Amino acid sequence: MMPARREPVQGKRRVVVIVALAFALGVLVDTMLTWRLHEFEAFDAPDAQPVHATVETPVQRPGDDGGRPPVGTTGAAANDAAVAALRNRTLDIPVDGVHPDDLRDTFSDGRGAARAHEAIDIMAPRGTRVVAVEDGRIVKLFTSEAGGLTIYQFDPSETFSFYYAHLDGYAEGLREGQTVKRGALLGYVGTTGNASADAPHLHFAVFRLTAERQWWKGEPLNPYPILR
Repeated sequence: MMPARREPVQGKRRVVVIVALAFALGVLVDTMLTWRLHEFEAFDAPDAQPVHATVETPVQRPGDDGGRPPVGTTGAAANDAAVAALRNRTLDIPVDGVHPDDLRDTFSDGRGAARAHEAIDIMAPRGTRVVAVEDGRIVKLFTSEAGGLTIYQFDPSETFSFYYAHLDGYAEGLREGQTVKRGALLGYVGTTGNASADAPHLHFAVFRLTAERQWWKGEPLNPYPILR
């Protein structure tokens, strides 16, 4: 009896390699076709288009601004609205012991050859307490040639600036950046600056701030109708 004939080992290995290569080639082709299909689907799909965010504009309702004109606006109508808004706050008289009936309207009085006063003078004995007309923040303690020792205070909304000048001195511990309450002691009536030595008084001014909210810049408002 003849023994069974064996296939050479080398031939078997060749068959295995060919099958493996064929399988790998099939996987590669399938992967490429799948990638191309997804590519075309992504290109054509509506979801692939860029999405632009929509920003809603806030609705401005009457009364949202507290009745005050926008910062930086100008003109008589804007000033009248600002005065009315401050009158509604019922500001304190900035000098102790002075009543509304004691005030005099010196806002439009001339000062020098070419400028208006743009403030009111509140007469009082030297050393009388000067107080904050409402809550706010001390933004500047400044010594000027004309105003002497001065204070600039912003209101809580930083729409208005209150200016106190010709002070004899500041309250102890008063500093820039400090928050103060209505009626808080700020300083004392004096004659510093260009005030007459025999006429101590508080030079009090109110400004509607510009959009930059700079302490030295603003639209002057007449304090007389505000404090009356």
